[in-house]
Amino acid sequence: MNAAIERTHHSVRYDPAYVHIPYPGGDVPADTGVCSDEIIRAYRAVGVDLQKEVHEDMSKNFSAYPRKWKWGSRKPDSNIDHRRVPNLMVFFQRKGKSLPITNHAGDYSPGDLVTYDLGGGVPHIAIVIDHKGGSGAYMIVHNTGRGPQMEDALFAWKITGHYRYYGPQG
Repeated sequence: MNAAIERTHHSVRYDPAYVHIPYPGGDVPADTGVCSDEIIRAYRAVGVDLQKEVHEDMSKNFSAYPRKWKWGSRKPDSNIDHRRVPNLMVFFQRKGKSLPITNHAGDYSPGDLVTYDLGGGVPHIAIVIDHKGGSGAYMIVHNTGRGPQMEDALFAWKITGHYRYYGPQG
């Protein structure tokens, strides 16, 4: 959570472009990114490389992930797969803990990951932090295009997934 909150102090231009990055430990330029990049960077700050973790699981279990029908992928791609919210959803279901989706604020804890449909099937991901907003719910850190933000927006969009992931040692 602290790593996610720290991300809100960075200026990041929303840019979903495909970028060739090193593996493992690769990242798009620090001043660019999307919602998933904020999650990736927060986890990396505490020693978890989601690029590596997702790529390794996709390499062993490619058929479990949305791929060809969604992006035309024929094989795992360590440059982009970890940056795609639907892939993160599958990964967190497989390697973390999938939690119930409810409309009750008390069911969401700091550190939880929440995925959304922003409308029109546009996927989004955020992390719950330990600050409560005016709604009484915990706030989230996410990036919808204005850079990393801390907002009282836990229930602002349709929730499509609720996860807990502590890293490969779990």
